[in-house]
Amino acid sequence: MKKIILRHLLIFFGLAVGSYAPSIDVPTGVIDFYQLYDNPEAHIRVRDRLTTADRIAAHGYPSEHHHVLTEDGYIVGIFRIPYSHKLQNHNEQRPIVLIQHGLTSCSDAWILCGPNDGLPYLLADAGYDVWMGNGRGNTYSRNHTYLSTKHPSFWQFTWHEIGLYDIAAMIDYALASENGKGQEAIHYVGHSQGTTVFFALMSTRPEYNKKIKTAHMFAPVAIMKNMANKLVRSLGPYLGHQTIYAKLFGSQEFLPHNDFLMTLLFNLCEPDFLLRPVCENTVQSLYTGGRVNMTAMPEGLATHPSGCSTDQMLHYIQEQQSGYFRQFDYGTKKNLHIYGSEQPPEYPVELITSDVHLWYSDNDGMAAVEDVEALAERLPKKVMHRMADPLWDHGDFALNHELREYLNEPVIAIMQQYEKEQSAE
Repeated sequence: MKKIILRHLLIFFGLAVGSYAPSIDVPTGVIDFYQLYDNPEAHIRVRDRLTTADRIAAHGYPSEHHHVLTEDGYIVGIFRIPYSHKLQNHNEQRPIVLIQHGLTSCSDAWILCGPNDGLPYLLADAGYDVWMGNGRGNTYSRNHTYLSTKHPSFWQFTWHEIGLYDIAAMIDYALASENGKGQEAIHYVGHSQGTTVFFALMSTRPEYNKKIKTAHMFAPVAIMKNMANKLVRSLGPYLGHQTIYAKLFGSQEFLPHNDFLMTLLFNLCEPDFLLRPVCENTVQSLYTGGRVNMTAMPEGLATHPSGCSTDQMLHYIQEQQSGYFRQFDYGTKKNLHIYGSEQPPEYPVELITSDVHLWYSDNDGMAAVEDVEALAERLPKKVMHRMADPLWDHGDFALNHELREYLNEPVIAIMQQYEKEQSAE
């Protein structure tokens, strides 16, 4: 039977070769298979992933990649658009803006909408020195002075440490730059977890409030008592308390970083790649409401998720279960050792004296209106910006196709007004 099959295969192969032989200008019986099948469009070539700096530079903007050392030994990556090539204002002093991403995200999230809509580009074109941070544990912040990512201790952190150490280090680093000399404060923008870490830092280390000009909180997450997310609510009883499930889930990398998988997704979703339609069809099947920037979504799949510690997630789930904005709950015994009390302390947000702009919406499953307003009642200096669109949700703050008009331009206008008033004094 095997001989019969082999014979038929040889006959088929001979017919196939014979049918192509006359079309190739080579000696009879000699087939140049490389020339015959060398179709560049049909090849799948795996290329290295682009970084945030690469993506920025592709649009003609100057870009920089910096590594910042935190007080507790983590080395976090931070990207910069120092000035706009359209303005050529590199010899002038530019106001500084620090932008911070959400959970499982990274600096790439801010530039996916491109130079026409993306906040970093618009800020640079408005004359700002733009810095994009990355919290410890994500794609660009996987280094430590002595801990490997394979060591469990590397992942023993929550968003508390990201705020307390990472954001503080980024602010100081930007102010210590050549352009930062003579400047005492920056503007800050955060989305989701990027707001949580701001609240944690400014309430725990209130001396940093004087380093903030204006702060813009997109979908602010702190109090989570009324959040509507069904997944978090269903996991809450199991992971939001000191259970065996929480212990098994905690202090490890969430969706461990896989270079091969991320490179594959990057190659699959890049605009000039042969299999781009596969990525686009996937996005279109997931997002059919017409609200998402469809050009940005495939790039989002190529760069996300970007990594985090499972303790960050546990901390959020604890918040939802307790109804309080407070530090991580280690359990009664360890709480007594660390905090001196059986329960973790609440963040004293009353100490946040910087100008805080809260951008929130009715349809946000993570940041409920009631929770945002409860937080606002405790903030000394706040301005409320309730999105007019009743369908505006948590993800719209990052990828809505009308992001520029309804969010980015108003934020820049507030910053510009601040700078104008300061220069007039």
